[in-house]
Parts: sequence; structure tokens; C-alpha cells
Amino acid sequence: MNVRAIELLPAAIPLVRPYAVASHAVDTAHLVRVRIAADGGAFGLGAATPEPVVTGETFAACCEALRDAAAWLPGTTFADPRELASVLRERLPHAPGARAALDMALFDLWGKVAGRPVVDLLGRVHDMLPTSITIGLRDLGTTLAEAREYRARGFRVIKVKVGHDLDLDVERLSRLRDLLGPSIGLLADGNVGYTPEQLVLFLRLTRTLDLWLVEQPLPRSAIAAQRALPASDVRLLCADESVHDAAEARTLAAEPRAFGAFNIKLMKCGGITEALAIANVAATAGIHLMWGCMDESVVGIAAALHAAFACPATRWLDLDGSFDLSRDFADGGFALADGMLRTLDRPGLGVQPLG
Repeated sequence: MNVRAIELLPAAIPLVRPYAVASHAVDTAHLVRVRIAADGGAFGLGAATPEPVVTGETFAACCEALRDAAAWLPGTTFADPRELASVLRERLPHAPGARAALDMALFDLWGKVAGRPVVDLLGRVHDMLPTSITIGLRDLGTTLAEAREYRARGFRVIKVKVGHDLDLDVERLSRLRDLLGPSIGLLADGNVGYTPEQLVLFLRLTRTLDLWLVEQPLPRSAIAAQRALPASDVRLLCADESVHDAAEARTLAAEPRAFGAFNIKLMKCGGITEALAIANVAATAGIHLMWGCMDESVVGIAAALHAAFACPATRWLDLDGSFDLSRDFADGGFALADGMLRTLDRPGLGVQPLG
């Protein structure tokens, strides 16, 4: 396949349900769609939502990196998109969101030319899994109201942002468990909001709540404290801000471990190719995987879903990033029913451009 041209479409899309995490509030998603055209009329779609708080990549820097790639990538040939991963990393070392958009567009193009879904080309091991849906930092009443809504919509797993007020965090989770009963999965996401002392207290106070995961409770600089925790606590902890690529995954997989799971996000690691490398580290080490997202187009969600379904270590999905966009620049990509996600039986990532 020969890359003929690259087109970019940036957009600022308001969220229908703004939210807050431990460090900041979000009411708008800043996205850019990438369309890679090949000889013969085939094209692949990608999308980026850079996250400067996590990776340092601003939206302006992401767009600049993509404009740069649009100048040098045309004329490149490939048989498998993974062949270009090292080139993208070398040319765009500080722009993982831009790399992710280009990488997933190349995978989409690869699948479309082959006439098969990307996950089947990679080797499917999962057909359908539930996705969690997230409740931000809310007061108790709003938290419970959102949980009732999501349960009525068929979601089976709810993730709750914590890390701002320990007492309120525990109360919200306790009341949610009372409301939802044992059949609904419950996750907590600290977004680096706790101290080591607060984490120990949080784990003790929530021990009876059957939390499935506690995501990145401490800053990267403090995770050494997690290695001293009992193994039963470490298994609950999921790395997010601490794992950006396969090299960091290998470091975190060394004993004694600080996490029992990794959250892979394409916007952190730079796309499907690097995500699969992280997944291989996890599978070798016996570490479970969650696949997460930013506030993303269905293009990015579909790309993460195809990768997740090709990895034996995948246990959880947190791919709700497109649900609260007020509009999108693509459609398709996946089917959602009763909180369960599956890929579509379409070539590539199963997405089509809108507009």
C-alpha cells in the first residue's frame, strides 16, 4: 500500500455531561480526525484527543505534529502498519496522540484493503465484553442519580472518580454498593489524587465493597509505597498515568510489583502498535489489562476495541469516551447493547466519516 495524501479535520466538541477529576474539570473535547488516502481510492481514518495533563502533548502540538507528518508520510509504502511504528516514534517522539491517530488510520486502511476487520487480522480472542461508564467527581445525590440512569440503560460496570475528598469518596462508593447490589461491577479511579497514607486508609475503608479495581491512586513519584502493600491490595491497583509505553510496562512488571493491572490508552502510548507491545508485556507477566480512553471519537474507541479483543490479557473495558460527545465526525466502529461492546463485521475499524 502506498500513502498518497493525509487530510486533517480539527474540532472542539462540547460534552453533553461535563465532569471533574481529581486535578481538573472538562467540558469540551479537542479532537482532530486524520484521513489517510492510498492509491486506488482506499482510505483509513484515525483520531487524536491529546491529553496534556498525562502526556504533556497539547492540542496545538498534536496538530502541528500531524501537519508535519502530512508533509513527509505521503509516498511511504507498507504491507503491515506495524512496519511504520518506529518511523512514527522517531519523527514524532513527543506527540503520542498524533502517532496514535496516524497509527490507527494505517490499521484502518490495512483492514479495508484486506477486506477484514482489524481484530481478525491481528487474531481475535474476545468477541464481546462489558464497558464501564464513568461518574465524575460529583456530590452524593448526583452520583446516585447517574448510577440509577446508567443501570437503567443496561450498564453492568460503573467507574467512579475519586481522589479529591477521602471521606466523601468512601461514602459515595458505599452508597453506590448499597444501591447497585453485588451484580454491578464497581471501579474507583483516583487520578493520582491520594497520598500513600490516604491510600492505605481508602483500601481499609472500602475492603467490604468488592471494588474490582482502584486506578492510579498515587502520583508516579509515590508508587514505590504501593510495593510495600499486601499482595491482595496490589492486585486491586491499576496503573494508568504510570504506564505510557512498553518500556514503562516492563519496569512496572518487575518484582516487587506496585500494580496488578495496566490501563492501556492509545492516546498515552501512541497507537495500536505500542498498545500491543504493552499487552505482550502484561501477558508474559500475568498482569491483567483494562483498555481506557480520553473523550474520543468513535474512531479512537473502535481502534482500542479492536486491539483489546486481540489480547488474551484483556479483562476490562473502559471505553465510554464517545458517549458524551455532543457530535462526532465519524460513525460506526462498534455496537453497544446492555453495556456490552462488540466490533462490527466491517473491514478495517468499521468506521465511516461524517461531513
